[in-house]
Amino acid sequence: MTMDNPALVLDLVEWVARTPRRYSEVMEAWRTSCPRLSVWEDAVDHGYLARESNAAGEALVTVTDAGRTFLRQEGRLH
Repeated sequence: MTMDNPALVLDLVEWVARTPRRYSEVMEAWRTSCPRLSVWEDAVDHGYLARESNAAGEALVTVTDAGRTFLRQEGRLH
């Protein structure tokens, strides 16, 4: 599976890694209707991010183990 915008996917995963984000916040900041700019979709398709619910039922986006590995490989997580 290829990734059209690996630098942007890396930025997104790093941004979420700082702290889990509300799904609505991620969509507002990163979603696009442009088929050539599929940053959110690429991050999810590669298994770097996951959508979960907290105890209050709020949808959150978190970094997966694969996402942390991706960050480490790219020198963004130590």
